[in-house]
Amino acid sequence: MSAGRVDRSGSRRVGDFSALSAFAPSVLMLPFCVVALFVLWLPVGAVSGVRFPYVLLGFAALGLLLWVKPFQVAVLTPLLGARAPTERERTSIEPVWAELAAANGLSPTRYVVRIVPSDALNAYACGGHLVLVTSYAVDELTTPELRGVLAHELSHHLGFHTVATTLTHWLSAPVVILARIGLFVENVAIAAARSFGRGSRAVELAGLAIARRIHAVAWVFTAGLRAGDALGNMVGHRSEFDADQRAVRMGYGRDLARALRRVIASHGSVRPVGWRERLEASHPPARTRVARVAALLRHPARPDGTVTSGRPGCPPRRPRSRRSPPRGPPERATRRTPGVHPTRTRRRRGRRSRRRSSGAPFAGRSG
Repeated sequence: MSAGRVDRSGSRRVGDFSALSAFAPSVLMLPFCVVALFVLWLPVGAVSGVRFPYVLLGFAALGLLLWVKPFQVAVLTPLLGARAPTERERTSIEPVWAELAAANGLSPTRYVVRIVPSDALNAYACGGHLVLVTSYAVDELTTPELRGVLAHELSHHLGFHTVATTLTHWLSAPVVILARIGLFVENVAIAAARSFGRGSRAVELAGLAIARRIHAVAWVFTAGLRAGDALGNMVGHRSEFDADQRAVRMGYGRDLARALRRVIASHGSVRPVGWRERLEASHPPARTRVARVAALLRHPARPDGTVTSGRPGCPPRRPRSRRSPPRGPPERATRRTPGVHPTRTRRRRGRRSRRRSSGAPFAGRSG
């Protein structure tokens, strides 16, 4: 669709419920982050004398840089394995991105598009200003399909979905570092126990006991990471649906549906079975998303709750509630005796009234 047919009410940068619920993994990771920072601070503080509150303040100050655009472009781009688009890729991305920015009243330089060299068909938004697209998506998708994908990722930024996701990743960084250090020390302890414990059974058992304790401590932090990922996947499904709905309100629903069908054709769409697979799935099934987008295209909802009639010149109609009473006069309530059919009872009463009025036999006899 062209930019002139965009619903401006759905393209403003306004947070939704999924943006608030996305902070649940951040709240879960906060205590693990503080404990991991404290454990990492113990050897550093013993040598340098730096107090732990200063470590927390420094960590928070560095986290604020994640939303600074130059820092994201200079630091996060190489950390994520992304690069600037080539001249050929820029000719495909810039016209589409300029159209999306104009449709939403934004500057084309408000957000930065970067390329991730990969053979997978994928794209994602991160930080506060980055949109990452795989090289395969840029090379293989058509212009309408690429427009639908970029509209979906822009919807994540407009809905503030990336704020909580970036915060969760930053809070999980000390936990990941501590877990990797723990696994490394565990492997060293096991190797030392097997090397130096060949001649002494006691030395071998002591080394294995130390390795098990380190493994137990590392398991606690890795369990926190797994719980945070599972909770993030649960609330992330809602943000994906909200981003799809916002892209439909922009006017790019059909383009997004074409791109999702391309994903189904190339990678398939397997519905997760069981609660474990549902927790491990970071995105809802593509078929489900296509069905939801198709439903929104058939019945486009407006922010005021009305639904367009789909016919030119007709005013919008408000959907009826399921519990609203049916139209028309209410039916006449009739008393019903248990075990007696109401129709037969009315027929008998009618025959008796006709007999009394017309002097029917058995009404009275003269002697």
